[in-house]
Amino acid sequence: MQMSLPCVKQPDVITCKAAVAWGAGKPLVIEEVNVNPPQAMEIRIKVVCTSLCRSDITAWESQAIFPRIFGHEATGIVESVGQGVTEFTEGDHVLTVFIGECGKCRQCTSGKSNICEVLGLERRGVMHCDQRTRFSINGEPIYHYCAVSSFSEYTVVHSGCAVKISSVVPLEKVCLLSCGVAAGLGAAWNVADISNGSSVVIFGLGTVGLSVAQGAKLRGASQIIGVDTNPEKGENAKAFGITAFINPHDSKDPIQQVIKNLTGGGADYSFECIGDTGMVTTALQACCDGWGLTVTLGVPKVKPEVTAHYGIFLTGRTLKGSLFGGWKPKSHLPSLVDMYTKKEIQVDEYITHNLPFEDVNKAFNLMREGKCLRCVIHMAK
Repeated sequence: MQMSLPCVKQPDVITCKAAVAWGAGKPLVIEEVNVNPPQAMEIRIKVVCTSLCRSDITAWESQAIFPRIFGHEATGIVESVGQGVTEFTEGDHVLTVFIGECGKCRQCTSGKSNICEVLGLERRGVMHCDQRTRFSINGEPIYHYCAVSSFSEYTVVHSGCAVKISSVVPLEKVCLLSCGVAAGLGAAWNVADISNGSSVVIFGLGTVGLSVAQGAKLRGASQIIGVDTNPEKGENAKAFGITAFINPHDSKDPIQQVIKNLTGGGADYSFECIGDTGMVTTALQACCDGWGLTVTLGVPKVKPEVTAHYGIFLTGRTLKGSLFGGWKPKSHLPSLVDMYTKKEIQVDEYITHNLPFEDVNKAFNLMREGKCLRCVIHMAK
């Protein structure tokens, strides 16, 4: 007698609300979008909370791929899984990540890099596996951002671009670990490897810069100088480890000279967290000869080329780039979440605003005006 196999119900298309960007710099519009089922090795997530990152603003203001759903710093709950997914099941709590970890490519197995060759930074607005979108309106594609697109009640990501976390961890807090806070801590610990008693200067005191400051403080840096043109950031920065604040507008001398005077010849470590390649040059000049290390984390809007006099490098200074702080998301993020639950790192303190989904444009305005660190957007009321 032949036995029939049980019928496995395939996930359906979901219709939900999403904040769609229809053009560069135009206000996002809450639209009804269709979200296709997850394909092989993908998962569909019900987004619970998402926070606005500066790179969302930069891309929204300048990139030409529209219509698009931005957002990449998020937490959610797995709604369904695609064929071949064994790591996740429905109901799992997850962090989304804008770079994945396949665990098999040359980069992943090198032990030297977090730049996965298979699930690296996606720039074309499509999914990694088939170069197509999972969002549509009236049959027309709506493009993704960084293969996450968390400004939607539901989204589809590759299973390699999500990290399972404990169901008791507050999703409205740890969403910051999927980008900004983790990027800054990692730049300080993994990329620069800041040493005890060292001097550090940080250009740009947003969430990433202040996370570098926290990382430097936890490593025992004796001097942590913050540089920003917003005078309101100086006092708040002290809570994250900044020991001295400089507003370049208040100084007659070039900022690199001011820093050299404060540090006795230049900082041991310099971090560019603005997204200005001209400031990368300044950060290099603010480092000391012999061993001064500059790390650049910002995403430039214009002029992606960095220029510097060759003599800076001949005298021993080094320039390094940092993407997501060198963290391999699946291998390393669980330990950061664990540090948060043990209150070993600050995360909650970066959240300056909590907003409902319908106020997503307010979050954009607050960040553009320099009036927030992180706005957490709550997808459900």
